Amino acid sequence: MKNALVIVTLSAVLSACSVVPQKQADAPGQPAPPAPAQDTPAVQAVAAAAAVQATEPLPSVELTSDLFYKLTKAELDFKRGQWQSAYVTMMVLAQQTRDPRLAQRSAEMALAAKQGGEAMAAIRLWRELAPESDEAAQYFLGFSVLGDDLSEAEQVFAQRLKAAPANSRGLAMFQMQQFLLRAKDKAAAFALMERVLAPYGQSLESHLVLAQGAHANGDAERAAREAQQAMRIKPDSELALLTMAQVTPDADAVTKMVNAFLAKYPNSREVRSAYARMLVEQKQYDRAREQFQLLLKSQPDNPATLYALGIMSMQGNDVAAAEGYFKHFVEVVDKEGGDERDPTKALLILSQIAEERGDYAAAQAWLEQIDSGEPRLLLTVKLKRAQLAARMGDLDGGRKQLADIKSEDPAELAQVAQTDAQLLRDAGRGNDAYAVLEDGVLRYPNSPDLLYDFALAAEKLGKTELMETSLRKVMEIAPDNHHAYNALGYSLADRNQRLDEAYTLVEKALQMAPNDPFIMDSMGWVQYRQGRLKEAEATLRQAYTLRNDPEIAVHLGEVLWAQGDQGGAQKLWREARAKDPQNDALKSTLARLNTSL
Repeated sequence: MKNALVIVTLSAVLSACSVVPQKQADAPGQPAPPAPAQDTPAVQAVAAAAAVQATEPLPSVELTSDLFYKLTKAELDFKRGQWQSAYVTMMVLAQQTRDPRLAQRSAEMALAAKQGGEAMAAIRLWRELAPESDEAAQYFLGFSVLGDDLSEAEQVFAQRLKAAPANSRGLAMFQMQQFLLRAKDKAAAFALMERVLAPYGQSLESHLVLAQGAHANGDAERAAREAQQAMRIKPDSELALLTMAQVTPDADAVTKMVNAFLAKYPNSREVRSAYARMLVEQKQYDRAREQFQLLLKSQPDNPATLYALGIMSMQGNDVAAAEGYFKHFVEVVDKEGGDERDPTKALLILSQIAEERGDYAAAQAWLEQIDSGEPRLLLTVKLKRAQLAARMGDLDGGRKQLADIKSEDPAELAQVAQTDAQLLRDAGRGNDAYAVLEDGVLRYPNSPDLLYDFALAAEKLGKTELMETSLRKVMEIAPDNHHAYNALGYSLADRNQRLDEAYTLVEKALQMAPNDPFIMDSMGWVQYRQGRLKEAEATLRQAYTLRNDPEIAVHLGEVLWAQGDQGGAQKLWREARAKDPQNDALKSTLARLNTSL
């Protein structure tokens, strides 16, 4: 529970701090380089020196033909991969002209080449030439905390805190903490933090930073002591409460603490939001939904709360409520504009809701609103549009949409082939579906999902040896693919062949996915074929409780029939028929047992 209460306020605070560099480079122990320059910034920097109003004093540098030539040649060398000569040229010119922008460019070149020592030399020169540059200081700190000697970094941290205005010193403390998280010697980093923060003992932020540092070092007692001090300084601080919750190991104590805080300060959105997420992690969905509804009451147009309530409603099978929340979410995001929130997932869910109630036109209309988003999601949208077109009777149109999808990713193209086969299968063209999958497997032989679908299509046509070969290849490519083990085990049991092997395969699948009702169904079917009727009944009842599926009902009904409970069997079969009147398993079972409903 304690980990669920993430200090969300801290992350929001730190997002404004712009810690540079943020991302690690591929080379161990080095900060990531800035984005590569696209248009020779060093040349532009010098050329524009006289015209641009800089935020820091810059030297007056005459752009002579010799200087221009050297800068241009350095940039061209760098683009050709000759970073050493480019770096040396920039460093020499920076020293000669005393222009910090050239030292910065030297640092960028060294970082792009993943040369830590050269980068640090350039950054030191940059700081020397622009001692007031916050960007240069942040680059310097980003490197220096990775070394064995933190003394230089300590001096800079202390100077920065001292120079910071009182109302922004807390941000500087949080920023220092983020830098020191990368230090190799965690104990030395924490000791540095203690010394630098010592003059600010009455500051809320100093105790929060120390609490986080102690918690990261595994010092639970010190972390709790610092968090308690922060709460004494500002009892209504949400960040202090969340810190206290994070460092408290007793889950019940955390719950009591949070509830007491919310009772006293009911408008604490960050705490209530964190509490709601904690309840979700504990699978206490009703209580979590109550907290989200309280959040929505105070901010009816909050997109994050609307989306969370939509998801919660879907989990609770309250489709009508979910649809309302997601519609409101889309309206708010559309009204606010900007790119901060992508409505793609919500629109996909709304389309799915409409499709499940048979309103294919509405489902298509929701999809038509999607014009951007992650590439994978956009592929999902294209596939879904094709499926809906086929469902509305335009199979050729749907398949043409699939044929028009362009991609260089084999995984995406394999997914297109799967969808095409699904459209044909749904239209009753099993042989054509098989042909599409067969061609797909030839083109993309290492796609486990495509191989799996091909195996099932082969079985439908009686090609059981081909099915088994394909499923075993899936197991080889993706050993954790429980569907393949389950499918082969079920197929063997259904054909009443190699039952011990079938049991082993399904058992392995069940170990990978112990709560999957369909794998439980397979296990029950294997047990039935082995003559273990009571075990089969117990397993199938458990599966049917988890998933009220027609095929599970058919299997459980046959087990009851074999035990003489014909009334119970027919009751289950009627339930299956009500859900799926055309169910093939039900038809074949009734025919095989020579009975009717």
